[in-house]
Amino acid sequence: MTSSVFTAERLLFTPATPNTDAIATIFAFPNEYSVGITSLGYQVVWATLAMRSDVQVSRLFTDIHEPLPINPELLGFSMSWELDYVNILNLLESLEIPIRAALRDTNHPIVFGGGPVLTANPEPFADFFDVILLGDGENLLDNFIDAYQAVRNADRQTQLNALAQVPGIYVPSLYEVEYHDVDGAIKSFQPISPEIPAVVQKQTYRGNTLSASTVVTEKAAWENIYMVEVVRSCPEMCRFCLASYLTLPFRTASLEGSLIPAITRGLTVTNRIGLLGASVTQHPEFEELLNHISQPKFDDVRLSIASVRTNTVTVQLAQTLAKRDTKSLTIAVESGSSRIRQIINKKLDNDEIIQAAVNAKAGGLTNLKLYGMVGIPGEQPEDLDATVAMMRDIKKAAPGLRLTLGCSTFVPKSHTPFQWLGVNRQAEKRLQFLQKQLKPQGIDFRPESYNWSIIQALLSRGDRRLSQLLELTRNFGDSLGSYKRAFKELKGKLPSLDFYVHTNWSTDQVLPWSHLQGPLPQSTLLKHLADATSQFNKSSEKLMAQC
Repeated sequence: MTSSVFTAERLLFTPATPNTDAIATIFAFPNEYSVGITSLGYQVVWATLAMRSDVQVSRLFTDIHEPLPINPELLGFSMSWELDYVNILNLLESLEIPIRAALRDTNHPIVFGGGPVLTANPEPFADFFDVILLGDGENLLDNFIDAYQAVRNADRQTQLNALAQVPGIYVPSLYEVEYHDVDGAIKSFQPISPEIPAVVQKQTYRGNTLSASTVVTEKAAWENIYMVEVVRSCPEMCRFCLASYLTLPFRTASLEGSLIPAITRGLTVTNRIGLLGASVTQHPEFEELLNHISQPKFDDVRLSIASVRTNTVTVQLAQTLAKRDTKSLTIAVESGSSRIRQIINKKLDNDEIIQAAVNAKAGGLTNLKLYGMVGIPGEQPEDLDATVAMMRDIKKAAPGLRLTLGCSTFVPKSHTPFQWLGVNRQAEKRLQFLQKQLKPQGIDFRPESYNWSIIQALLSRGDRRLSQLLELTRNFGDSLGSYKRAFKELKGKLPSLDFYVHTNWSTDQVLPWSHLQGPLPQSTLLKHLADATSQFNKSSEKLMAQC
């Protein structure tokens, strides 16, 4: 089913004319078109494939698709959200491709996947993929296609063995997992033969030209937006944060060589610019970038900006955004408790948060959205009181500024110092406490679903035994109740939900991703965990002394 939505696209690259023997490829996003086309990662990978004359690429979404090849050789998925796995299974079935890699043969395409979810921990989804690309696509994608070209006419097993030799390419079927018990922890991960690497290293792009949109369309979730990646990773290294630890080192786009040319290119097709990155305002030349966009010739430009570091919110920044049709600013504070911020390595004072609100209002912004979290390791009831007090202080210091506190539950993430720690069972009650305290004060409190956070933790720390659970959950209707029902049915065949979600794991335990190396070795993560534990113990002793 093709659609007129594709005709609304304005391309910022020139697709190649495919050769007669080009590799027939489907590149899918497991969600609707409006969501997928708003993903910068999906756009860039699609354009990279489309600019190769040896690849004939067709796009596939859950609602629409381009004309698809009858016998594709490659089928790729870009995975940005854990729960989209259901759509991956649905799309495989719709293409009459077996869901499990073990059931595919030479008549089926090589099914590959990439994106933040699969780079973080591919194991719950490993049995559904032939190949998983770990890390940044800039070099990895071309290396993958080149390696495939070299073994294109070989049998499937030869292809998989050859692809596994490429740095960053993980072929799950070539690794055997042993467990202490059927429902116990992992005992070992071993490659099935000596020529397969024992450890797969995530690939990191280290250039100073970062990504920018390859297509602009009014049909995107963010209508007509042109996105520019200003920074990659984050220098703050909050100890729970996947966006920082998994993507290290912190990289910044060259102002003259990347950012200004990208913005100039984008403004030829739209007047809406989005600046992306985990910590955009920490770009060393951010002020110069802001001055560039503030020129009178750009007066009609609408500017959106991702979450910014609190102490970089100046009146000038707020004025520029307000003048560029932005009403709101987003900052991550995690907690109103300085004790908790020390534990997680959030280098921030309440005075800076309050000043950010004052500056936002002085610059003409009308809304300030803060991101917080409950259930952070070491959190006590007093820390929630501190968050309520902080919100009250902000409201008092910047009257008239509409305040929103979006709040999630701490979920352990792979490759971070807190990967060994479970979800706090009191988190749901703590979200309810904040709701009760903040709502009467006119503060818009937006909690994320605790129950879905539990599922996110399950997938975040899961191993490949979960594949059977995920298939069952989908068959049972893909609701929260479906997970409970699936665990009940599989009792004795895999660990409990409690093991995956709430249990604090031993630091000498084999993790589901122990054979997949992120930017930092485990010894460094353990040191960072020890630093957090030390802060926790110090602050606990101080609390006890005050009682």
